[in-house]
Amino acid sequence: MSAVAEASTHLEPLITDLGLILLTAGIAVLIFKKLKQPLVLGYLVAGFLAGNHFDFFPSVQDIKSVEVWAEIGIIFLLFSLGLEFSFKKLIKVGGTASITALTQIGFMVYFGYTIGDLMGWSRMDCLFLGVILSISSTTIILKSFDELGVKVQRFVGNVIGSLIVQDIVAILLMVLLSTLAVSENFSGGELLQSILKLVFFLVLWFLSGIFIIPTVLKKAKHLLTDEMLLIISIALCLMMVILAAKVGFSPALGAFIMGSIIAETTQAEHIEHLLKPVKDLFGAVFFVSVGMLIDPNTLVEHAIPVLILSVVTIFGQSISSTIGSLISGQPLKESVRTGMSLSQIGEFSFIIATLGITLNVTSSFLYPIVVAVSAITTFTTPYMIKFSGPFSEYLSLKLPRKWLKRIERYSASTQAIKTVNNWKTVINAYLMQIIVHSIIIIAVILLSSSYILPLVKTFPFGSVLGALITLLFLAPFLWALSLRRVAIAEVTLLLEDRKSRGPMAMLFLLRILIAVVYIGFLLNIFFSPKIALVAFVVAITLYFLFQKRLNHHYHKIENHFLSNLNDREISLAKRSRSDLSPWDGHMAIFDIAAESNIAGETLKNLQLRESIGINIASIKRGEITIHIPDANERLFPGDEINVIGTDAQVQEFKKYLDQHEIEASPEISEPDIVLRQIELKNHVFIGKSIKESKLREKTKGLVVGIEKRGKRLLNPESNIVLEQDDILWIVGDKKLLADLVHE
Repeated sequence: MSAVAEASTHLEPLITDLGLILLTAGIAVLIFKKLKQPLVLGYLVAGFLAGNHFDFFPSVQDIKSVEVWAEIGIIFLLFSLGLEFSFKKLIKVGGTASITALTQIGFMVYFGYTIGDLMGWSRMDCLFLGVILSISSTTIILKSFDELGVKVQRFVGNVIGSLIVQDIVAILLMVLLSTLAVSENFSGGELLQSILKLVFFLVLWFLSGIFIIPTVLKKAKHLLTDEMLLIISIALCLMMVILAAKVGFSPALGAFIMGSIIAETTQAEHIEHLLKPVKDLFGAVFFVSVGMLIDPNTLVEHAIPVLILSVVTIFGQSISSTIGSLISGQPLKESVRTGMSLSQIGEFSFIIATLGITLNVTSSFLYPIVVAVSAITTFTTPYMIKFSGPFSEYLSLKLPRKWLKRIERYSASTQAIKTVNNWKTVINAYLMQIIVHSIIIIAVILLSSSYILPLVKTFPFGSVLGALITLLFLAPFLWALSLRRVAIAEVTLLLEDRKSRGPMAMLFLLRILIAVVYIGFLLNIFFSPKIALVAFVVAITLYFLFQKRLNHHYHKIENHFLSNLNDREISLAKRSRSDLSPWDGHMAIFDIAAESNIAGETLKNLQLRESIGINIASIKRGEITIHIPDANERLFPGDEINVIGTDAQVQEFKKYLDQHEIEASPEISEPDIVLRQIELKNHVFIGKSIKESKLREKTKGLVVGIEKRGKRLLNPESNIVLEQDDILWIVGDKKLLADLVHE
């Protein structure tokens, strides 16, 4: 009886604290929803009211329990983020968003560290501050885009792509910060070792996760109720959290990785839907716990640092993102709008600040300062986005004309159409083969030496059995590493050139040598050097004798992996083909290839309904979906379009897309096609129309734009007369355009 009474006494603060937190959060969220402000700010205010620093309201008693809930909140927030993320998304993001994000992060880490140092903060405080100020808030930006109705505008795609890259880099930085905090060493060697370790485990977890988890979920699909699916998903998440902690990484990384693995399964949307209430509950507790740490006395004491860091965040994020976008080749107006949209910190900054407190490496004043800066920049974000358009127009009028021309020329040259280099394709393919298969082989060897060798070494011929089991498991991967043909078309073309045969032979021998080293390393673990040498010769002989069988077995493994990886997209495509009775029509999804020459054209110009009979129901561009696009909407590379038509019409549209895709011919070397800006100064074309100037014939290209007396015209008519100081934009042969400039 006393035990029961003791338990109830122990539970009481826990229950009353949770009730207080949720009640306060609920009231604050309702008020902030009414005021049309971000809900995150409502949670922060609720935390401040429920914390020990505010005396006019009931306070939380058991802070330790709240900290545990907050840590669970971080895990579910990162798991949910992983579910929304896909590694395929990162590939589709492209160089523009990656350059923008990495430039911004690099600048802001430097600015944050420098400002912290100038204010006399410790080295670790400065480092955490730099990382905290470098990550923008996905939640706040997307909400602001939605409220301002700008989600369909062109710059938004670059912003969303940058946020995806930032989220990934933030995860990596958290791992590096944890390593630095534990070792308290800024050695370049240790950092490199940490990065290599991180890459090793990320690739290993992703490959094994995609191979196993979708298969298990698929096989058990008919047995899984919503309740079971939710429990299994959370169990998988926590299992990866434990695994990440075991190998020395943050629990948040494990949650994110498991989320990204499940994101590739056909159950991803359903799991995300089931998890949302759990994520919202613990996420609210996390943000409330952040608010509890707001100490008014600390904020008053550090009011000047809060103001300085708020200004640095708003202007530093804006300027660095704009520079990054310009470097990536975006026009001035798009770059300015991208930069001004990314001018805040948010949920990831809280998580990183929490990491500093958990590891006991940051000062107590840093956390409330970060929360205050986040609150200020959250309020300013909608205004920064709203005024980014007018400010970009103002800049384009006020900046010197020479600067604008240089930016335009640079933007045009970076977006020029270029042929793919065969060597680049081959080297990328070979590196991918070596890295992926090396990670698998090394992981299996380490597991074998840790678990199989201790079990078998006490038995007669136990070492032989252990080595044989490990080699049989590794054989398909060793074959793929050394002998599997990759980039076949490009390799064939290179081998036709005598100069390329030597380097190609070296690449081929390098792959074989790496596989041989791995075999020798494995056998050396199980046997003495002399026996290992004999076993090595036997293993190599058997390896070459059973090549065909290894080839067959490896392709079964690879096909299973690719099937799991692409299963979600295939399932989505099947679901989209819903019948439209009584017509013989259905929906189908197509991608606009990067090499398609219809990219950039409006639907009005393409006249797809008139010529083929299909209708475009929606266009998905990154995270944005444009439903029932109007005639002036353009198609861009990477767009996912949802079309409606009969089987015959859809098939004809597929042929249409294939016909308009530019392919490199192996027999004819294609010229470099570029977009070049030409200013007419005492030129032979002055006084002639575009047609009379024969620019099309001379450049094997097309005049796509003209600027006359400051006014721009896209796709000008051929009868327009060219005048002194006109600026032409011509897409054509690089060499012919260069000759034209010097005429």
